[in-house]
Amino acid sequence: MNAAVELAYLLAAVLFIFGLKWLSSPATARKGNMLASSGMLLAIVVTLLNQRIIGFSAIMIGLVIGAAVGAVLARTIQMTAMPQMVALLNGFGGGASVLVASAEYLRLSAEGGAAVDVSVSIQFSILVGAVTFSGSLIAFGKLQGLVTGQAVTYPLQKPLNALLLVAILFMAVYLVVTGPGVGLTATMAGVFGEGVLVPMMILVGLALLLGVLSVIPIGGADMPVIISLLNSYSGIAAASTGFVIDNSGLVISGALVGASGLVLTMIMCKAMNRSLANVLFGAFGSGPAEVPGAAAGAGGGTVKQVSPEDAAIMLAYARHVIVVPGYGLAVSQAQHAVRELATLLESRDVDVKYAIHPVAGRMPGHMNVLLAEADVPYDQLWEMERINPEFERADVVVVIGANDVVNPAARSNPSSPIYGMPILDVDHAQQVIVMKRSMNPGFAGIDNELFYHPKTSMLFGDAKSSLTKLIAEVKEA
Repeated sequence: MNAAVELAYLLAAVLFIFGLKWLSSPATARKGNMLASSGMLLAIVVTLLNQRIIGFSAIMIGLVIGAAVGAVLARTIQMTAMPQMVALLNGFGGGASVLVASAEYLRLSAEGGAAVDVSVSIQFSILVGAVTFSGSLIAFGKLQGLVTGQAVTYPLQKPLNALLLVAILFMAVYLVVTGPGVGLTATMAGVFGEGVLVPMMILVGLALLLGVLSVIPIGGADMPVIISLLNSYSGIAAASTGFVIDNSGLVISGALVGASGLVLTMIMCKAMNRSLANVLFGAFGSGPAEVPGAAAGAGGGTVKQVSPEDAAIMLAYARHVIVVPGYGLAVSQAQHAVRELATLLESRDVDVKYAIHPVAGRMPGHMNVLLAEADVPYDQLWEMERINPEFERADVVVVIGANDVVNPAARSNPSSPIYGMPILDVDHAQQVIVMKRSMNPGFAGIDNELFYHPKTSMLFGDAKSSLTKLIAEVKEA
């Protein structure tokens, strides 16, 4: 029986790996998702048949409730709210690890105590899982607007966090060495009382607090990185919990999530030319989130506005057009409108490409998913390194809601907080049309030099409304 179970877990692991591989390409992402989901279903079924932990009636109740909630969320969540959804799912994964590890520790303690290696894994699962849970809730709150999106800092923040971490490690060590015949238990019994429930609750509480204090100093501009990192944390917590309950399927799946999330985090840090330490402790985005609209830039430049009619003429008679999507596209749900505009231009023999910056939007791959929803061909989605040389050939670039990822200050202004960040070389094109609601800055809270560039024309208004007007005018051109 054990051999059959391990073989099933091995098959599930193979499905996970191939599913993860296929998820790396938009063309195969759906197949990869189905493959990995099939592997998880297999692992769950094998675990339920092999581990008689709880009555099947309780499991079925949980299955029905969970499936119903998942189905409703999948049907009702808007694409603009997908980053918040991912943050919540990361948190649920971490919370599940905390519950499983805590329950196992209490069970083993009641039976005489856990072995040291198992107890270490349990405390690690609790720590990482609790940090993931509370940190993800704060990330959700920032993205949802329930918590300020700006970096929240206060005096002695780093020393206090370090002190909190020391207290957590102390409690974890205490719980590891607590057991029959261990002198430390008797010594500390007067402080925590008999048993392990109180110190374990203290450990969970401190870890939850650390998760909150670790995420609130991080500004909205870094939320895509944090979501990816928290995803990695949830995988690490799950893998550690797999060691606790001796489940190789959970170990493998958790390790894959942890490793892939960490790799993606480092890729995104590289895309911003910043270290992970700078993201976590740099308080980037602590400045003002918005500034009033202005007619002149810091360098004395002026903003040139364009009407939908003139913008349509520029596009209709262009040969090469590049679309740069940003979060403003997601907010206005304009992906189908931009697809319609592109199709219209292509019918006039215009070459249309989409430039995708790694950190555009509010979660990894946000723009890819958004455009795929509108059936934009995969071969038209060009990554930053591949599209940048194409901007010099572009007659017109249409920037829809993107801000910091097209700001030339990243190349030209050493005093800018985004200096050194790789950007899309939009300013190299012949003409640039920027669609924005106002002159408010992006998440970095700084002015965008591109808006005052002589090549740039600003088309103010809601992206979907502006695109609808453009479509009508192009048809008339």
